[in-house]
Amino acid sequence: MNTDPIEVLRRWQDSGALWRVLHRGADTVTVGLFECTGGQEVDRFTSADPALLRFLGERTSSED
Repeated sequence: MNTDPIEVLRRWQDSGALWRVLHRGADTVTVGLFECTGGQEVDRFTSADPALLRFLGERTSSED
């Protein structure tokens, strides 16, 4: 991913769509990007970015 993953999540959430943590590994996280209804997954990415891991904390979705 060439863009800042935190900025991706903020833009996604600001547009009214949802993101969800799909998997947490020892030092990586996989996040799914979903339609505004939360139904269909549109995209996903996996990252080991320490800033992203701090940003997510224990949250499991943009609804937390």
